[in-house]
Amino acid sequence: MTMLFSRFSFYLALAGMAYAGMLVLRLSAQDPVLPPPHAPTTTPFTNSVAAAGIVEAQGENLSLGVPVAGLVTAVYARVWDNVQPGQPLLQLDDRELRASLIGQRARVLVAEAAEARQRGMLARLEKVADSRAIIREELETRRSDVQVAQAELAFACATVAQTEALIERLTIRAPRAATVLQLNTRPGEFVMPGAARPPMLLGDLSYFQIRADIDEQVAPRVRPGMKAVGFLKGDTQKPIQLEFVRIEPFIVPKTSLTGSSIERVDTRVLQLIYRCQMADENAIYVGQQIDLYLQE
Repeated sequence: MTMLFSRFSFYLALAGMAYAGMLVLRLSAQDPVLPPPHAPTTTPFTNSVAAAGIVEAQGENLSLGVPVAGLVTAVYARVWDNVQPGQPLLQLDDRELRASLIGQRARVLVAEAAEARQRGMLARLEKVADSRAIIREELETRRSDVQVAQAELAFACATVAQTEALIERLTIRAPRAATVLQLNTRPGEFVMPGAARPPMLLGDLSYFQIRADIDEQVAPRVRPGMKAVGFLKGDTQKPIQLEFVRIEPFIVPKTSLTGSSIERVDTRVLQLIYRCQMADENAIYVGQQIDLYLQE
């Protein structure tokens, strides 16, 4: 009986060791490495400089600002709308200023009546033929009263013009011809100057501007006019021919390609500007990332 129990324990221990070995082998086995969903891009040049870029509108994207904080009462444009210089885009609440304007215009009427009254009194004194019938000091006083009335009228008119200018400023207009790329506000929302998220983003889409970041370690290899080819992220089959525009003369800290001006890393980069046109074979959008290869 004891021998049978010992033999059973031996086989049980052996089975446990075998199971433990299989478990170790299974846990140590590596998962198969899957191929990338998209093949990485390759340079079409023998010698090249690689860069990462982001698509902008021609002349850079324009973040629309507002002069004062206020309530949005109307939005006159939508995404993809083409706007012209001076075209109204947003309307801020101007009821308080318009209420003040009513009283200011009434004060203009009062000032006009007072000025006309003083001029009439002066005209009657000046028409007196016998200079001995009036006191010289009174005549000078009347002339001074006319000047004061004219100054008060000018001040009242200037106050009205100032308020009208402030009202006009609350109609936010397009500074240049562009396309509405993004709309971040609706009627009834509150906007303020310097907000991190502008109420509207504009851009000229007649051309696309590519802002390429070159690591400062590679910057000495860069020359003006270098031929460049770009590939959109996820598309390695349709190269985009780029036209050189300029080299930015100031090396800046690299901005993460998320469109944010806050996220930065330690790398400093030299920025090159290229441009390209919209083509049927390449659907390009502002804010899209692009891989560039510059021919040396």
